[in-house]
Amino acid sequence: MNASADILAVSQLIARYAELVDAGDFAGVGALFTGDSVFRGSGRPAVGGAGVEAMLNATVIRYEDGTPRTQHVTTTSAVEVDEDGRGARARSAVTVFQALPDFPLQAVAAGRYEDRLVRRGGRWLFAERRVRVHLVGDVSHHLRG
Repeated sequence: MNASADILAVSQLIARYAELVDAGDFAGVGALFTGDSVFRGSGRPAVGGAGVEAMLNATVIRYEDGTPRTQHVTTTSAVEVDEDGRGARARSAVTVFQALPDFPLQAVAAGRYEDRLVRRGGRWLFAERRVRVHLVGDVSHHLRG
């Protein structure tokens, strides 16, 4: 692959993460991570795709339609691919919106993703995702605890 194709593929991986979280497909999210990846957020780090899936199942509230009723909007992504094409780093801004019948549409969190990615078996995967939330709104309908 060339650098432009790699940047596009990494950007699509970042978008796919948001789509799967919003769909409530936490197994699908886990499949985007390597077996030894690390997800760092506000709690204990989750290790591997299975760890990411378990962390999401334990912390994110899903509703009767199976989704968290959220919309993750990822913007201002900057992707840098290593010269050898086997690794990459990305930085993105994220805003999480949520709405429920008794909870009007609003931004519930905003922050940054800092990602380290690797190419394995011809596809890009997360090796590390750091979530840094800078602004927190009412997450009582989104997260447990």
